[in-house]
Order: sequence, then C-alpha cells, then structure tokens
Amino acid sequence: MIIVELHGAEFFARHGFYPEEQLLGCKFLVDISVGFIPIGELNEDNLANTVNYEQLYAIVNLQMQQPKKLIETLAQAIIDGIKKQYTFIETITVTIKKLNPPLKGRVAHSGVIITYNRSENEIQ
Repeated sequence: MIIVELHGAEFFARHGFYPEEQLLGCKFLVDISVGFIPIGELNEDNLANTVNYEQLYAIVNLQMQQPKKLIETLAQAIIDGIKKQYTFIETITVTIKKLNPPLKGRVAHSGVIITYNRSENEIQ
C-alpha cells in the first residue's frame, strides 16, 4: 500500500458552532493521509497511477470555504470529496486543528481526527 500525505495545510475559515466564530473566523490546520494500491505500475512515472496531493489540497480548500458548525462535519465532507475523486482509496485519515479556539483559557488548538477504512466501510 502507498500512503500520500499533506501536513499542516493552513486555512483561514469561518467554521464554528457559535455565530461569532462564523463571523470572525480563525485559522485551521489540516493533515490528510490516504492509503491505496496503485492503479498501474509506479515505474511508469505517471501521475494518473497515484493520488495527486495538489488535488487533495484543492478538495480541502473547497470544503474550507463552506462554513460548517462542526469540524467533524467538515472532516467528513473532506473524506467524501476524496472518495468521490479517487474511487480506489483504501484508507483516509483527516485531522483538523482549530487554532486558538474561543475558550476561557489559552489553548493551542482543538481538533478532530476521522479515519475511513474501505474494508470496514465506516468511520473509525
């Protein structure tokens, strides 16, 4: 199995449960890891035989522009977009960190991790 990853993709977005969060927005960091069996031979040096991390970024970027109340919902939308683009994906892990969440004390980030596994066809 091959793993393709993006780490620390940074976005300013307006996700949050409270109206103030959606109005003010904040920074988010997104990590993605996708596992798959290559479609063709890797020694063909063909991008069509693998997962294009530029396309992964585009999927995340699109979802980050669509405000959600829960980052769990956001992570699931990213997973759904990846599954739609790359039907041969076996596993997907999406980590979203909300930097400096609006809490009463200093917190570096809040976050969520969602993992999809095709063989189990469910979120873990």
